[in-house]
Formats: sequence, structure tokens, C-alpha cells
Amino acid sequence: MIFVVRRAIHHKNKISETQRISADVIQDLQSESDRPKRCILMLQGHPSGFWALLHDGLKEDGHRVLKVHFCLADAVFWGARPAVSYRGRYSKWRDWISQYMIAEQVTDVFYYADRLPYHVDALHAAKAIGVRCWAIEFGYLRPDWITMEPDGMGAASTFPKNREDIEAMADAAEAPDMRVLYPHTFPKEAFGEVTYHLLQAYGRPFYPLYFSDKIYWPAIDYLSWILELLRERPRQALAREIQALAESGGIDYNLVAMQIQADYQIRASSPYGHISEFLAEVFASFARSAPPSRELVIKLHPLDNGLERWFSRVPRLARQAGLEGRVHLIKGGDLAVLLRKSKGVLLINSTVGIHALRFGVPTYAAGDAIFDLDGLTHQGSLDAFWSSPERVEPDFFTQFQSALTSIQIKGSFFNPEGRKAAISAIRQRMMNRPSAVVDDETAMT
Repeated sequence: MIFVVRRAIHHKNKISETQRISADVIQDLQSESDRPKRCILMLQGHPSGFWALLHDGLKEDGHRVLKVHFCLADAVFWGARPAVSYRGRYSKWRDWISQYMIAEQVTDVFYYADRLPYHVDALHAAKAIGVRCWAIEFGYLRPDWITMEPDGMGAASTFPKNREDIEAMADAAEAPDMRVLYPHTFPKEAFGEVTYHLLQAYGRPFYPLYFSDKIYWPAIDYLSWILELLRERPRQALAREIQALAESGGIDYNLVAMQIQADYQIRASSPYGHISEFLAEVFASFARSAPPSRELVIKLHPLDNGLERWFSRVPRLARQAGLEGRVHLIKGGDLAVLLRKSKGVLLINSTVGIHALRFGVPTYAAGDAIFDLDGLTHQGSLDAFWSSPERVEPDFFTQFQSALTSIQIKGSFFNPEGRKAAISAIRQRMMNRPSAVVDDETAMT
């Protein structure tokens, strides 16, 4: 068999295709095979040291790794590692990134916050040229899990929606380890978030055209927490009272699990422009169809900053629906207890739904949720959910959770050991993934 090695011949132009391949050409061929098979482009990452350490690991495996900065925070968290900065207008970004990926022969793109407009455009540009994108996010299985999913989450998820495919995936997977192995403190999480977004906001002189796509200006967002902390004690006391009623059976209720208005899962993976629209829909149905003895407990997200003024907005919406005295708004309480004692949980697409399903609690998902499947969540009308919710099939949930591990990684963005475990798993997945790009300079006959 005669090997035609065009790149080797280019460098050794005195050797014809029919000549015996000399030792130095063989050496060139071997070095060619040892070159990186992937070129990984990293866009905006998680606000911690995770992204930079992932770069280091991927480089160690022999991959070529590129990075594009959009703002000062990207550059600071990246450190002295090589990168390029995009300082053009957002309207020019898609053309720029398409040309950049082609020029650099990118094979894979990594990003955190998959619905960030820059990342959405990068996904569309990548699909047009056959480049695979990966969303690396907080896990669907929590705590201790990170998502590594093709394209994106929520409405952009490629996870199957039919039972047959999920069952087949489960057969090839192991049950997930749901032990909490990598705990971290809230201050550690908050420090990265606050530092990143303040650098992003006040680093404008360095990246004046950056489009942040934020609902709240970071300074206002973080200052709002001063008021939230001042209100925490009475609100926690109210949450404990409601929880005590739930545990004693003194209240017959459905639980509504709230999300954060700024979350892309609301803004890009739900039919609602604002969460208040979801609440108005729930309240109207509840007033119309729920048993007269039933009440609603609305649990705010623990990271809600108070800027949506739910403690004045929810009572107003309840009055408009004729539900005075039947709606309780809390911030705090034990989620597991409140889920287990409820007659069913309602949400848009929060991962609280997976916790509810694990407990066998009937669940209604109003938005695009990866777990919104026949056999898991209520597929009928909202009006029917109050009295006749569809039950969770425990065996199917077990299969779903096992199948989900195909796009989940055990690890943490914050805990040092969890970070090492997650980065190691991502590196392994990239090493096992066949190259999507064929080098047309090398052929074999």
C-alpha cells in the first residue's frame, strides 16, 4: 500500500509519491498524527476560575484552544492566557465569528449562558459550517452536577422527547451518584458573580460596544440585596410558619416554585414575557377549578433580589383573581418538605421540577422543560391539574434520570475537588469524541 501524505510531500518536495518514504518523512507523518485533532473555541465562561482551568486541561490533552473576550471581566478571569478580544458592534458579531471559526478551523465551541445573544449567534454560525457547540451550565441534577449539552438548554435542548429513545439511553447508562460530594458556601458563589458583573459593567471603557443583555444594572442589582437582608428575618419567620402548617397537615395546598425574572430560562425558554403572566394564568385557573379548600403557597427563588416587588405584586394579582386569603408568598423554608407535603407543584421550567418528580409529586411545567414528558409531568390542562393531576411513573423517572447523565457531569464550578472532577470528565468526553473535521491535506490510498 502506498501512502500519499500531501503535507509531508509539501515539506519534502524532493520526494515523489512513488518513492520509498524515507525515515525523516515517516517522522513528519508521526508528528502529524500527534497534532491536535480538535480546535476548541471558548467564549464567555462561568464567573469563577473554572473556565481558565478547563482551558489548561484541554491544552494539556493536546487540543488547540482559543478564547474570545467580550468584556473586561472575561479578560480578568482568564488571566495571562492567550486570547483575542471582540470589540466590534454586536450587529457585526455573527459575520466575524463565522469567519474566525473558518480561518482557525474550529471544531468545537464552548460557552456558559447559552442564550446570551453572542452565544446564540455563534451557535447559528457554527451550525452553518458543521462546528459542534457545547453549553456548559449548572446541572439539571443538583447539587454536584454540571451540564455539558450539545447546542443549549431549555428550548434549545437536543435531549430526546420520546420514551423509546430515553429508555434506550438509560440502558446504556449508569444510575447517577446523587450523593453530595462537593459542597460549597454561598459567599464563594456570590463573590465570583458580583466581581464578574461589576467588572463587566465598569470595564466599559475597554469594551465600549459590548452588549451585556442584562435586565438590571449590576450596581442596582447588588445594592438591592441590602434591603433584602434587612427583610430576611420576618420573611424567614413567615416561611417557617407555613412550613409548620404543611408538616402538620394544617394546610391543603399546591406549591408554585418561582424562578428569577432575569434567568434566560424565563426570557428564552418560556412563553411568558414576565413571570407575572404565568402567575396570572395560574391564579385564574385556580380560582376557576381548584377545590374550595385548596390554597397556594408561592415560594420565591432564594436568589431573588426583590426588584420585581413580588410581596406587593402577588397580593395584587391574588385580589384581582378573587383569591384573597388563599395565596401565601414565602421566601425561605425547606424545599423538600414543601414539595413532599403539597398536592402538586407548578413551575415554568425550573429544575425544582426534577426534585418534585424524584419525590413522586405531580408536576405541571408551563415552559420548555427537559423533564416535561408524558409519564413524568401532567400533560393535560391546567384546570384539570388541581383535582386530577397525572401521576409520576417512578420507573420511567429512574430511566429518565439515568439517561440524563449523558449530558451531565458530576462536579462543581466552585468546590476545588469537584472542579477537578468536572474538568477531568469534560476532557475525557472530548478525547473520546471523534473529530468532525477531516484534514484534506492528508490522504491515504
